[in-house]
Amino acid sequence: MRAPAAIVRRSRVGFVIFLALALASVPGAAHAQTSGYPARAVRLITPSSPGSGVDIVARVYAQKMSDQLGQQVIVDNRAGAGANLGAEIAAKAPPDGYSLFINTPAHAINSSLYSRLNYNLTRDFLPVSLITTGQYIVVVHPSVPVRNIKELIALARARPGQLSYASGGPGNATHLAVELFNSMSQTRMLHVPYKGAGPALTDLMSGQVQLAFANLTAALPHVKSARLRALATTGEKRSATVPHLPTVSESGLPGYVVTSSYGILVPVGTPKEIIARLNAETVKAMAAPEMRERLAAEGADPKSSTPEEFGAYLRAEIDKWAKVVKAANVKAE
Repeated sequence: MRAPAAIVRRSRVGFVIFLALALASVPGAAHAQTSGYPARAVRLITPSSPGSGVDIVARVYAQKMSDQLGQQVIVDNRAGAGANLGAEIAAKAPPDGYSLFINTPAHAINSSLYSRLNYNLTRDFLPVSLITTGQYIVVVHPSVPVRNIKELIALARARPGQLSYASGGPGNATHLAVELFNSMSQTRMLHVPYKGAGPALTDLMSGQVQLAFANLTAALPHVKSARLRALATTGEKRSATVPHLPTVSESGLPGYVVTSSYGILVPVGTPKEIIARLNAETVKAMAAPEMRERLAAEGADPKSSTPEEFGAYLRAEIDKWAKVVKAANVKAE
């Protein structure tokens, strides 16, 4: 016996309403409520300790994005495991636009440095935009009797294995930058890893270690206060922030170039509408004169890109650092 047509129609309407409510309750469904995004605070997962170069950039970016989005962007420091801890947390976060991740050069390096990771940089994340590029600065404790790269090379050769250098962790860019330097200059220095750039610089300033190839943004205030002595920068060209400092390449080790960059990623599955909104706001933020001035003062060069451009850049960085890791025979577990 057939059900009356009116009952069938009501049943169909009820099913449609039920389906709509069910889809609305699923994360990422119905464009994840993108029309009202963001409706609450957004966290920016930062894989380093407070005071590091990436932390400084993250806080400047978060403040500007808070103003533009109309919701607070909170920096969530998650240091540890060679910057992998923060990446793991971000990769597992809900893909709803309320958890952003600022990546560092360490994450491209870690793709080949570690035999196993609990995340994959290109599989578990979607790119939003590049936000800054920069370079490292070679700094020594004032007690170290060198004033330039040639003198550093000479001292390191005279004292093989005795000069100690700090890094942000095993396999960190500040570690491999020195390994590349050692290889090219035929020197050997003692690696002292820390759980981030902040603790590394603290011990360097106290004289517990002798030198570091540090993030320019993080080290510059200590150079200005004379607690550290700067020898050179690691870019292809001199930094506009400290133009009086020569590059490593021009001051004693031709061909040596190491640069850094930061960008914004979101967990895979984040709706494309949210990514587009975040990209547009990021491009706007990085073009603001006050942002350019503030970041330049910290030693960072503001940049922005399309998600596609940033994705291509990340893949190129992964390939580049894989070659350095292999040549240095460095592995981490």
